[in-house]
Amino acid sequence: MTSRRRRTAAAVGDAVTGEAEDMGERTGETARHGSGSREGTTAPTPPLRPGAYDPADYAHEVLCGAREAGVSPELVMAVLHNEAYKPHHPLLERLWQWWKPHASFGVGNMHRATFEQVRRAHGLEGRWEDLRDDPAFAIRVVALHLSDLDRRLPERHTRRCTRDELLALGYNTGERNMRAFARGVPPGPMARSYLRRLRANRQSAVRAQAPAGD
Repeated sequence: MTSRRRRTAAAVGDAVTGEAEDMGERTGETARHGSGSREGTTAPTPPLRPGAYDPADYAHEVLCGAREAGVSPELVMAVLHNEAYKPHHPLLERLWQWWKPHASFGVGNMHRATFEQVRRAHGLEGRWEDLRDDPAFAIRVVALHLSDLDRRLPERHTRRCTRDELLALGYNTGERNMRAFARGVPPGPMARSYLRRLRANRQSAVRAQAPAGD
């Protein structure tokens, strides 16, 4: 076995061990975060098999997070659909970070710098790594970040995009780009692709939130 293969095997073993250790702590961590999980339960862990993940499974957590933050639950759900392009099981996210140390975490794919901004602004107790293990906490942070972006978005903006679409673009590309798009600056290719997927996911987001809002 080559040294590279040995390092890979060791990383996989460490990730599996860490996953087993964290499973026993997750309930307490969720309660500490005050993440808005279902009463008496925790949010389900994203499935290990990538194709089995469905953001609609978190409709309740999305509704709670959106209500707290004062944003549209359909917007939060649509963002989760857009961010569902890679697996979100904690084990797989650990492996992804081992390969790419500055990767994003959680069902909202949030980078550390963005999380730290939200944590400081809202006095959150959780850590960036908790986004990986606690989907309800991750969704709450997504909603709070969208709310922060909403406060920084001018009331008057281009008609090319709805306000929610601009907020989603801000989530994807950052506040500065969001404000530029609001002034009428055309989005680049990657932002346009994100916007197309957001619009395509809009109906799925509305359907997912319909039962949660009943």
